[in-house]
Amino acid sequence: MTEAVSVENLSVVFDEFKALDAVSVDVAKGESFGLVGESGSGKSTLLRAVAGLTAASEGTIRVSGREVRGTRRDKAFYRAVQMVFQDPYGSLHPRQTVDRQLMEPLAIHGIGDGERRILKALDEVGLGSSFRFRYPHQLSGGQRQRIAIARALILEPSILLLDEPTSALDASVQAEVLNLLEEVRRDRGLTFIMVSHDLGVVTHMCERLAVMQNGRVVERLSSADLVAGRIAEEYTRNLMVASKGFRREAVAQSA
Repeated sequence: MTEAVSVENLSVVFDEFKALDAVSVDVAKGESFGLVGESGSGKSTLLRAVAGLTAASEGTIRVSGREVRGTRRDKAFYRAVQMVFQDPYGSLHPRQTVDRQLMEPLAIHGIGDGERRILKALDEVGLGSSFRFRYPHQLSGGQRQRIAIARALILEPSILLLDEPTSALDASVQAEVLNLLEEVRRDRGLTFIMVSHDLGVVTHMCERLAVMQNGRVVERLSSADLVAGRIAEEYTRNLMVASKGFRREAVAQSA
């Protein structure tokens, strides 16, 4: 297995609180991998540590076989790894047009051919050129998240980190954005690491997942095992019951 991301014995401490406790996760190149658990389980902290937004106290992170440290990463890292955040309202600058927000990463990385890349990125996320000079307040929540995805894709990364990318959207819009992400992954051969509290979303999008509780990984399993009820941990079973993507009767039968 060629690993896109490898995390080994990773710990993160905030003011003596251990948000991550010796977590190890391996994600293969081209795989879509899920991180699930209740609020405070550490799943978003793990994603932010991989992205370089949160400093690790112990352990190692490797991306495409190369170890990365701290929160200062070079431009090559950000060309390869991009993140889409939960809140489409907060992730875009309210006073900048879509065009400017898509041009900014190209300017930072010294990439030319901006006109073509912007039009391609908008088309890829299902928005036309008419959206280029709109401001975020002129867009719906789903359109804003599509712009955030376009901004992540415009550098042509190989890895996307997705932190609850649809949880702030209406159910019908969620499905559209999830289908868009799956299509993009397939077309580009991307690696996804997706954080979600919704097991229905994870089983739809991901091949494998890690279940997190209190900063630790308590179970690793495939989406097929999860759907079939082949579960070792009671905590995972309780997550299934709480998730709208599963029927309580199916969970009870697998007990």
